[in-house]
Amino acid sequence: MRTLLAIAAALLVVTNVWAKPGDVDMGKAVYDQRCIWCHGVEGDGDSAATEWLNPPPRDFSSAQYKIKTTGFDDIVPNDEDIYRMIAKGMPGTAMPGWDDILSEQEIWDLTAYIKTFGGLEEETPSQQVDYGTPVPSSPESIARGQELFLDGERCSECHGEDGKGDSIKGLKDDNGERTWPRNLTKPWTFRGSNDSKDIYSRISVGIPGTQMPSFADPTSKKKLSTEERWHIANYVQSLAKIDEVVRAENTVVKADKLEGDLPAAVDDPRWQQTEASTFFLIPQMIGEERFFKPSNDTITVRALYSDNEIALLLEWDDRTRSIPGDEKAEKISDPEIAEDAVAIQLPIHIPDGMEKPYFGMGDAANTVNIWHWASGTTEKPESVALLNSRGFGEIERREPAQVRIQATGRYEKGTWRVLMKRPLLTSPADQDIQFLEGEFIPIAFAAWDGSNSETGSRHTLTTWYWLLLKPASGNKPLITALLMAFLIAGLLFWWARGASSPKERSQDGNG
Repeated sequence: MRTLLAIAAALLVVTNVWAKPGDVDMGKAVYDQRCIWCHGVEGDGDSAATEWLNPPPRDFSSAQYKIKTTGFDDIVPNDEDIYRMIAKGMPGTAMPGWDDILSEQEIWDLTAYIKTFGGLEEETPSQQVDYGTPVPSSPESIARGQELFLDGERCSECHGEDGKGDSIKGLKDDNGERTWPRNLTKPWTFRGSNDSKDIYSRISVGIPGTQMPSFADPTSKKKLSTEERWHIANYVQSLAKIDEVVRAENTVVKADKLEGDLPAAVDDPRWQQTEASTFFLIPQMIGEERFFKPSNDTITVRALYSDNEIALLLEWDDRTRSIPGDEKAEKISDPEIAEDAVAIQLPIHIPDGMEKPYFGMGDAANTVNIWHWASGTTEKPESVALLNSRGFGEIERREPAQVRIQATGRYEKGTWRVLMKRPLLTSPADQDIQFLEGEFIPIAFAAWDGSNSETGSRHTLTTWYWLLLKPASGNKPLITALLMAFLIAGLLFWWARGASSPKERSQDGNG
């Protein structure tokens, strides 16, 4: 067993055995065609795109690489580290993966050229990450990792108790740019993957230029042993959400029917018994003022209905609770703090066929309803608004009590949960969507992170999806099945009669 572990440990050590020589001149040609537009002529990240990107493009001239597998105090990355970032990209940033466009050799050429910006072309790493003997993931290892994660707020100080990145600090990197602690429950945002080895590397090396320290640094009071770092890596890997993830095939919010009253609280256990649908949130770049630097990236929706009402539970992770007027909230927010908010968008009529209003707040010919909830300030409580919109320039504000819309929200450990309710039918019906059982109703969502200066048209949103009020179970399916059976039997009898020979029909007295 020890021999196998030793072999596994040896395989984890990053070396240059698979690196290929890159041609600097060929790499420059690739860079000038593909990379210069964001990273700039001099490789310093100074380009026309810089002010629109968060985080900004990497400054290669600083010779500082954030995701690497060399020692924590060795500035030189492995060539494989640079190759990997080019090939696979950087999730959660504007840096795409290029392995579907560039050949393997072109990426090695580009690697060689990029190193010249920081004067690293002749440098080789002096240290590598020490992986020691990897600790397999197990309930015991995960439990130990959680203890270390929370001990003395070693990790939770920035990443929060549940790893959602809900820190109590306003963090900035060495360049003065605002940075957000990673939400560890969303592995698809990890710059270096959610593999336990990669997590171990980040814990050991840290992320140079940011507040993420090395926990292998012997001078640190929070230093961790090799074994302890593996335990935390296993714990972090276990935080990944498995039920609230985006699935491309899931385009329908399915509402179950309940007898009696619908939930009146966001933590009602009945919500966990209904199906969740999670969708990506993207920056609003349609109407002025366009938005390029979002912080919220997904929203999860659940729905229930009764004979008279419909209720939707909206849930999204937000690292900060934004409270305008609150000194602590303003201290960790961007300068223009605003309320956190969320909205539901619906057409006022179920469209014919596939035609839907323009998803950016409707259009002149197709009005949409918008239910908008805001979290409140130190001077006013949470609120709900009802809007009818025919595009960004034509918005009618209405009284939500007119159609009895209700909304309430709660923030807890980095997550907002907002409950919105409304009667199925309204009067007059020509201004509002009517919720009908069994109909596919277009629905879209938007969210605002007030600590990220999101307000008005500066927000994230989804495209159209569908809301379906699932028909209640009961005798209807049985009755429908019986009717279909009788219909099929009748058709078979008619077909059999029609298929009989003329002689048979003559004998029956029909010829």
